[in-house]
Amino acid sequence: MRRKEREITDIAEIGSIISRCDVCRIALSDNNIPYIVTMNFGYAGGSLNKLYFHCAREGKKLEIIRKNNVVCFQFDTDHKLEEGENACDFGMGYRSVVGWGRIEIITEEEEKMRGLDCIMSHYSDRADFKYKQDVLNKTIVLRLDIDEMKGKKC
Repeated sequence: MRRKEREITDIAEIGSIISRCDVCRIALSDNNIPYIVTMNFGYAGGSLNKLYFHCAREGKKLEIIRKNNVVCFQFDTDHKLEEGENACDFGMGYRSVVGWGRIEIITEEEEKMRGLDCIMSHYSDRADFKYKQDVLNKTIVLRLDIDEMKGKKC
C-alpha cells in the first residue's frame, strides 16, 4: 500500500470492518477474463480465517471456480462524502478490506451447515438454525480459505 498511514493490519480491526459489511465482492478469473460477483457471506475469523458463501447449484461462478479457484475478495463500509469548495476538493471516507485466497465447494453436510450457520449469524445475530434436508441438498456452500488480507481507512 502506497499510503502506509491508511493501512490497517490489526486483525481485530479488519474483523470489525468485515462485521459491518452487508456484502462481499469476489473476483474470479476465467482464461484471463475477470468476473466479479457480489455475495452474502459469513466470516469465521480468528484461527479459522475463512469466509462462507451460498449459491444455487449452477451458474457461471461455479464453472469458473471448478477451473480456477484462486480469488480476490473485497469489502467496504463506513462511506462518507467529504465535500470541498471545488470539484476536485471532494473526497470519500471509507474503510475497506481486500484479500486473496482459494475458494472450494463444500460437499460434506456437517461443514455445509457450519458455513450456513456462519452466514445466517452474520445477518441475524443468532446461532440456533435448523435446515430442511431438501434445502441442504439444493444449496451450494462455498468456503474461501484466506491466505492474506489487508485493511484500509480513508
